Amino acid sequence: MLPQPRADLKPNTLAYETVPLVKPTGFREYDARWLFGPEINLLGVQALGLGLGTLIREMGKEPKIVVGHDFRSYSMSIKQALSVGLMSAGIEVRDIGLALSPVAYFAQFALDVPCVAMVTASHNENGWTGVKMGVERPLTFGPDEMARLKDIVLSGAGETAAGGGYRYVEGMREKYIADLTDGVKITRKLKVIAACGNGTAGAYAPEALSRLGVEVVPMDAELDHSFPKYNPNPEDLKMLHAMQEAVKEHGADLALGFDGDGDRCGVVDDEGEEIFADKIGVLLARDLSAQHPNARFVVDVKSTGLFVTDPVLRENGAETEYWKTGHSYIKRKSHETGALAGFEKSGHFFFNKPIGRGYDDGLVAAIAILRMLDRNPDKKLSDLRKSLPKTWQSPTMSPHCDDEKKYAVVERIVQTFLDRAKQGGAVIGKKIRDVVTVNGVRVTAEDGTWGLIRASSNKPELVVVVESPTSEANMKAMFAELDEVIRQHPEVGPYNQKI
Repeated sequence: MLPQPRADLKPNTLAYETVPLVKPTGFREYDARWLFGPEINLLGVQALGLGLGTLIREMGKEPKIVVGHDFRSYSMSIKQALSVGLMSAGIEVRDIGLALSPVAYFAQFALDVPCVAMVTASHNENGWTGVKMGVERPLTFGPDEMARLKDIVLSGAGETAAGGGYRYVEGMREKYIADLTDGVKITRKLKVIAACGNGTAGAYAPEALSRLGVEVVPMDAELDHSFPKYNPNPEDLKMLHAMQEAVKEHGADLALGFDGDGDRCGVVDDEGEEIFADKIGVLLARDLSAQHPNARFVVDVKSTGLFVTDPVLRENGAETEYWKTGHSYIKRKSHETGALAGFEKSGHFFFNKPIGRGYDDGLVAAIAILRMLDRNPDKKLSDLRKSLPKTWQSPTMSPHCDDEKKYAVVERIVQTFLDRAKQGGAVIGKKIRDVVTVNGVRVTAEDGTWGLIRASSNKPELVVVVESPTSEANMKAMFAELDEVIRQHPEVGPYNQKI
């Protein structure tokens, strides 16, 4: 039995080598993230595995789990420590090795295993680690499961049990790529930049896309856990600028960018213009709702208002519901409502049958985009982009706010706007049309200009997004008003980027 985890251990001490270190804030709303070393040690990861295994048994699930790891210098050792904890809890571990998160989700189906634990820090910078977990495919943990796991781990309530075991599973990469590409052929001549940021997607994306029949130009596809050029994050401006330059250099039809664990996809069109993932979602929703009349979609609260105002989607009878930001939330809501697809502004795309299995997969999204272009042979991606009603939209902006403080800050900000709306107040000089509080606060003015403030689910930050269908000036005015409210809270620090 492991000692009870602590949150205050220092590296290079005896206690650090003999006691699990687990910082409580690493347990997020729907996955877990820590700085490896100062916030969690290997014994802490082992305690996490023991706790997860205990929870699996407590929930009455079959004690079998798929584990995989992303390409970081320390991810394999973390996966091994996690596996030791799982096995000591009586869980049979199926190790698929180096993998993307969607490969681990796919393996749940391919191996008929109910549970998954993918070691990845996703798009976080080097130094971070984490685990994406689930016990019911294709879903991953939500707040209730994470809260219970946190309680088990931090209280030292993990229980050992007999029956644990380990098996390394070979060939999952080929099975996954074959599953994506068999029977799929892009007949249109397309040149595609596959931007991988030296992350794990480099081992998958170029080959998978090439098998579709398109010309692929690999970009930073060599695996390098130091991420020498930029962080593999398709929302990061450095990666986007590199994708834009590559499109122009190679005369490509588009660039597809993948994050560190391959569950997100970013897009740059043939003119070198970034298309935010929610706008790509609108284009895909148009394409899919033309084939599946009256289709339902779920989108996160950071996403464009076009999902409810676009005339093409209205004509196709499409219905869209705004929901909480986060891959676990959108995945679960899409599954529960029978939506054809779910979209997140961060680049997570979720496709249910007949397109996908319900989990987020950057390559499934990339293939859906290529098939959309194949069905529109006379139009470039830039033509499709220009066919959307014009809006002025900000990138995702993230002012720093400590994990221990961010939710309380957001609660106070939500109340500020609720009070303003109740009192008949205005934003950007216009009447407030509605206030959505399903995830932070999304306030919309009478002209359709809206702004969002919420707490990040996986980093010590707030999230701020604004959009206007009327003018760039109104978009900037909305940001100024949101920022004025934010600055009333000294716990909030500087932005990573601003408009």
